[in-house]
Amino acid sequence: MLLRHIKYFLAVAEHCSFTQAAASMYVSQPALSQQIKQLEETLGVTLFDRSGRKIKLTDAGEVYARYARRSLQDLEEGLRAIHDVGDLTRGSLRLAMTPTFSTYLIGPLIKAFHERYPHITLSVNEMPQEQMEEKLLADQFDVGIAFETVQSAELDFQPLLVETLAFVTTQDHPLASAQEIKLKSLNDQPLVLLNRDFATRLQIDRYFSQHKVHPRVQMEANSLSAVIEIVRHTQLSTLLPANIAKNNEELKAIAITPSLFQRTAVLLQRKGAYQSAATQAFIQLAHQHIELNELS
Repeated sequence: MLLRHIKYFLAVAEHCSFTQAAASMYVSQPALSQQIKQLEETLGVTLFDRSGRKIKLTDAGEVYARYARRSLQDLEEGLRAIHDVGDLTRGSLRLAMTPTFSTYLIGPLIKAFHERYPHITLSVNEMPQEQMEEKLLADQFDVGIAFETVQSAELDFQPLLVETLAFVTTQDHPLASAQEIKLKSLNDQPLVLLNRDFATRLQIDRYFSQHKVHPRVQMEANSLSAVIEIVRHTQLSTLLPANIAKNNEELKAIAITPSLFQRTAVLLQRKGAYQSAATQAFIQLAHQHIELNELS
């Protein structure tokens, strides 16, 4: 049995079509079908049910697919291990993050990492946490920055920092000179918030409901950058991590009393995943970066 047999098998399993699988693997359909037939003969089982209009895995095929994916993943990790260089003169790092961190954390962190390890190739991707967890499990990323509300038991996480949400407005807002704002007074403030596609918005709504607060949400946006721009150019305020305002001279973060909820940001990895030298270096630098900023 050759590696290509497994790759062809998984392609057919993914596309439920010999034609589409062949196209994705850049081979002819007869050649791919012959390889699958050889694999079935070697294993002594039928892997695909070809009786219907759509190809689907048999029970034996379902079982074999689970082990085939895991084996292919291990082989790819092994290949990265072979090419990994401990002195970090070359290598790569695949990083994922939730949208919050693109506004205040990832820029300084990547700057520090690139200055220290200029020959490491970086791939940085922003996505929702649910999607990130799926891709970490599929070995599409080395490490993720998300929140401690991790759904998969197959992921390890270590605390990185604690975010506190604050009332964020412009420096010329009537409340900009205040050190804190009472939670109930938010009822009088027109707000722009992230829409309900974001976990942050759902957390805010739950918090408001628990404390019987009903603010005037006059605008919603589907990105943090849009929310920030709306705050900068209108009299609307918002609720965002206080750290975001620290990195924008035009914004002011005002503490809410009683304190709005806090949440812990974490570094995510698949349990048992191979840790390249670049991954280890990034994790160490991330902790150092947070510690230095907390002390400063």
